Amino acid sequence: MKKIIGFFLLLWLLSSNTIFANEVTVYSARKEHLIKPLFEEFSKDTGIKVKYLTGKGETLIERLKTEGKNTKADLFITVDAGNLWYAGNQGLFQPVATNIIKSNVAKHLRDENGLWTGLSLRIRTIVYNSDKITPSELSSYGDLANKKWKNRLCLRTSKKIYNKSLVASIIYNKGEEKAQKIVKGWVDNLSSIPKSKDSHVMDAIIAGQCDVGIINHYYYGAFVDKNPNTPLKLFWANQNSTGVHVNISGAGVLKHSKNKKNAIRLLEWLSSAKAQNIYLNLNKEYPINQNIEVSKDMQKWGAFIQDKMNLSNVGRLQLESVLLMQKQGYK
Repeated sequence: MKKIIGFFLLLWLLSSNTIFANEVTVYSARKEHLIKPLFEEFSKDTGIKVKYLTGKGETLIERLKTEGKNTKADLFITVDAGNLWYAGNQGLFQPVATNIIKSNVAKHLRDENGLWTGLSLRIRTIVYNSDKITPSELSSYGDLANKKWKNRLCLRTSKKIYNKSLVASIIYNKGEEKAQKIVKGWVDNLSSIPKSKDSHVMDAIIAGQCDVGIINHYYYGAFVDKNPNTPLKLFWANQNSTGVHVNISGAGVLKHSKNKKNAIRLLEWLSSAKAQNIYLNLNKEYPINQNIEVSKDMQKWGAFIQDKMNLSNVGRLQLESVLLMQKQGYK
């Protein structure tokens, strides 16, 4: 009898391990409608089931820190290189640097130590009212500090991670002294700081509160879909110098992953051409692989040169960025 019981116990354990081996668990700061289609396609392609939990990035990071070795999560997905850097700096990730990831993702869009990798590009650039401004009047983020933009500039609050990262990139490329002058010029030129979203910056421009602002490009994509005759246009900043500031959505394999192999496989798949095209269709985010053709609507926005600064620097300079903006009165 004991042998029979032992035999069935062994079968149960083997069965459990098989099921467990065909799963991967993801904690995601990206909303469900932006990740579910990706996970469904991954499961179709690989037979690996994806379990996921969504929430705010900061909350999920604290949860992972609390769970420690007991976490059920294998992969953490979030937006902004600053958030990814912070998670890595808290010891949540383990190094992963496969040939597939290296081939699909440019070096500056990956952590220098392989802790995380970018999955889609989010360009933070200039938006303007084409009824009032011509492209020849625009050039760079720094130029928006010029007095000619007095009372014509709208910016989202400095508290938002995207602006922290943008200013961090300016500190990296221009040095702290020049970055201070740029941010001070922005503050002097501000017409208003619209509510909490980049879409509110565009609303303010349309309402005549200002003529120019800075936003993430996909907000513009969504706005144009709803307002095809809008006078708003995108301008790729810094094309004659460092290149336009790019940020990412990205992910890292967790240090205490119980399904490391599947987590790496999912990470690789998310960087693949198939997944990149899904990102494009879901949210108009640019592919990390610049060889993938974007939609005709996005092609109308024109090509751009991107800043090749390694995005790990966005995290390293995040605190310095916050302190600089506070000192210059950018609220």
